[in-house]
Amino acid sequence: MSSLLIVDDNKDILTQLKWGLASEGWDLHFAHDADEALRMYDEVAPKVVTLDLGLPPEEDNSSEGFRCLVEMLKSNHPARVIVITGNDERENALKAVQTGAYDFFRKPIDLDELRVIIRRAFHLCDIEAEQPGEEAEESNGVAESHGIVGTCPAMRSILTMIDRVSSSDVPILISGESGTGKELVAKAVHEKSPRRGGPLVTVNCGAIPENLLESEFFGHEKGAFTGASSLVRGKVEYADKGTLFLDEIGELPMNLQVKILRFLQEMVIQRVGGRKDIEVNVRIIAATNVDLPQAIEEGAFREDLYYRLSVVNLHLPPLRDRGEDVRLLAEHFLRRLTGDMHREITGFTPEALAYLTSYDWPGNIRELENKVRRAIVLAGGSRITPEDLGFVGHGTRGNGETPPLSGTLREARAGLEKKMVKSALTRCQGNILKASEELGISRPTMYDLLKKHGIENWGK
Repeated sequence: MSSLLIVDDNKDILTQLKWGLASEGWDLHFAHDADEALRMYDEVAPKVVTLDLGLPPEEDNSSEGFRCLVEMLKSNHPARVIVITGNDERENALKAVQTGAYDFFRKPIDLDELRVIIRRAFHLCDIEAEQPGEEAEESNGVAESHGIVGTCPAMRSILTMIDRVSSSDVPILISGESGTGKELVAKAVHEKSPRRGGPLVTVNCGAIPENLLESEFFGHEKGAFTGASSLVRGKVEYADKGTLFLDEIGELPMNLQVKILRFLQEMVIQRVGGRKDIEVNVRIIAATNVDLPQAIEEGAFREDLYYRLSVVNLHLPPLRDRGEDVRLLAEHFLRRLTGDMHREITGFTPEALAYLTSYDWPGNIRELENKVRRAIVLAGGSRITPEDLGFVGHGTRGNGETPPLSGTLREARAGLEKKMVKSALTRCQGNILKASEELGISRPTMYDLLKKHGIENWGK
């Protein structure tokens, strides 16, 4: 039986939900505060949770609710959490979804609407349980799938989520800085999905002039406007029975957001200048480097479209936060590109590795690939140097520091390791857990590094 945990300190609401949801056949459990909810969460392992953010002893703010949400999401059996908020707490609702909540619902509670949201959450849980997909391949502790390489916890989590969501048709929103690999993730989802025999059609919403966007999406009839000399099908039609990838969705003009929302709701389009309804069957994946919740606050993006697109939200970390993945990716690109370019290059010099691992990578993975490609072309020897990568002669790099260019590779790595640990502790104000998560290591490993490098008084 599907377990549902309801967390609310209002006895009237608990009674309403107890009787209103009894006919659904779910195994209902109730908690009145965060501590009771977390205890019950561990005991019952519910698939779905409804969580009121205003819990005692801090009913007037959302601190207890967010504490509860974060602990649940960190669990080994994370549930889909639907947060319940007041009508004037829109900011908290958006923050909760950014934190990892599945959805939100505003008071006063409408049981019919809430049932639909809960049913959909259980349905997605069932899909994942029945069709978990293939696990990402691992070699020497490195997870790799469809060209996506990673060893840090954040990327392992992304690869796991790709496996889980590929088999369903739920919309996916991929967020992250430019160059973090959003299109590669979209391709991986498509290639692992039942739609892999169909087309993957990409629309770059930020690269098409606004006056042509509607025609690009939906096509146009002959004579629809000056220059429309023939019938042209749009990207949506070409994606029928496949996947439509909406890249840079945050750049979409507001007037077209309305039409995209209507299309997502009905899966029916009309060509520009046409009157005939055309049914299409596509799976939607969107990507953005824009902070969409912030864009919603500023009135630049529709809230209802955001929630249509982000049934599943995959956030890709910037390369500077991926630790050892920088070296792994550099070696991955080197192996692939040397073969394509017919060059015999065996690796990187210690100095080049020091530069690679200490640079901030503002352009992320795309910048790294381009630097490796450049180095392969310019390399005069069997190993790539900092000069080949374009570092030397350009002053300081993204972090304003120059890596060590003397000593052994082991010494260079140790110095960089110590610097990164101290920097993470400073940013996290001495919080060991947060710093270890930021570095992609476990807390015991962090303590080992503190001891190894003689780092003391990290909380000061």
